[in-house]
Amino acid sequence: MTPISIAWNRFGLGGRPQDQQPDNPERWLLDQFERYDPRPAAIASQPNSTEAIQSYLGIRTIRRMARESGAEDRGQQQIREVRQTARRNYVQAVAARGAQAVESDAPFAERMVYFWSNHFAVSVQKNQLRGMAGAHEFEAIRPHVLGSFRDMLRAAVLHPAMFIYLDQFQSTGPNSQIAVRRRRRGRNEAGLNENLAREILELHTLGAQGGYTQADVTEFARAMTGWTVDGTARARRAATLPNGSAWAGYMHEPGSRTVLGQTYTQDGHEQSLAILDTVAKHPSTAKHVATKLVRHFAGDEPPQPMIARLERTFLESNGDLPSLYRAIVESPEAWTEQPVKFRTPWEWSIAIMRATGGSRMNARRFVRMQQELGQVPWGPPSPQGYPDTSSNWAAPDALIRRVEVAAQIAALSREGDIPSLARHLFQDGLNDSTATWISRAESPEQGLALLLSSPEMMRR
Repeated sequence: MTPISIAWNRFGLGGRPQDQQPDNPERWLLDQFERYDPRPAAIASQPNSTEAIQSYLGIRTIRRMARESGAEDRGQQQIREVRQTARRNYVQAVAARGAQAVESDAPFAERMVYFWSNHFAVSVQKNQLRGMAGAHEFEAIRPHVLGSFRDMLRAAVLHPAMFIYLDQFQSTGPNSQIAVRRRRRGRNEAGLNENLAREILELHTLGAQGGYTQADVTEFARAMTGWTVDGTARARRAATLPNGSAWAGYMHEPGSRTVLGQTYTQDGHEQSLAILDTVAKHPSTAKHVATKLVRHFAGDEPPQPMIARLERTFLESNGDLPSLYRAIVESPEAWTEQPVKFRTPWEWSIAIMRATGGSRMNARRFVRMQQELGQVPWGPPSPQGYPDTSSNWAAPDALIRRVEVAAQIAALSREGDIPSLARHLFQDGLNDSTATWISRAESPEQGLALLLSSPEMMRR
């Protein structure tokens, strides 16, 4: 691979026919920070989280009213209609994400959006998230991808989609005002839920080996009580936030908390924010984040010297994300000439669409293609997100599906001079065997299908 090919394919989302080859690939990558648009038109037109929450809460209301009135059949019909709207919104959000990826002049920055969105994963495998997962990425990740890790952490974990995904919105302090009041009336409260606190420590900040204990999780979960979702029954008297989250102080567990050996005496939501700020800059977080970034750009076996450099950069810059990206671009381990990784299904599908100048594919078909490739956006099986090692998506059956999709895309394309396109996309890095097969193709369509399913296109 040449430096230009590495910049386009390893750091970016693949070249396009109209792209000019940059004189300085490193500078081209870093200059994208100036071109990145956190709210492009395709994404700005999508429903926001507040609208999505109304749909989610609508189902709960319909169920309750149908149960109380005995008209459960009518209620089921209304629920189906609400769910259909949520599915349509999901399809449109995925299509908007795809359109932005194909058209973007800042593909390195877009790649970082996908990285962090997977790091702070919510999943549509929980049906309630189907209409809300896109809003989580668009509202909590995109605006902070060139900011600080601390700000992105706050935005991602205090978003209503995360509260619903990990059941935070019902978590109530055992000695909170609402719990005490309900006990006096002989009623039970939902109680403490540790899911979000645990995942913040294990997945989003310190890492599984980051040095925290079960006691830290429980204390952090107590500090997080009070964070909920606007519009729910418990949030009737809560203070609402613009993104649809809410703070209900009467659900918060009173008292000071001790997490990772440090005591927090703040009142209300300031307590959980202070703990978040502590773990955002913790040395274990620096190591966890650095390891994941290096694995993403330098291979499944991340080079330790590069991890150490990024770790230092994280700590010295106080989690400044552009500083981390510059450290990645300046690392020789990321510029090795050999391909270091198979493209993820999303990366490969976007790369072939950029190579063919976009696509006439409609939104439903685009989502179906992602399903066929095995990794739909915002659909990981767990809060851990999709795995970032090639063995999880490069199995033989997955490669066969890519070949089939390549043929479908080639049939939709109007590209004619495929040998020239191949040389433009990969320059001197084009394999002789690939060039020969393309030149011998019986038609431009067949030649394009061969290019899109070639080793050069599969790897980055």
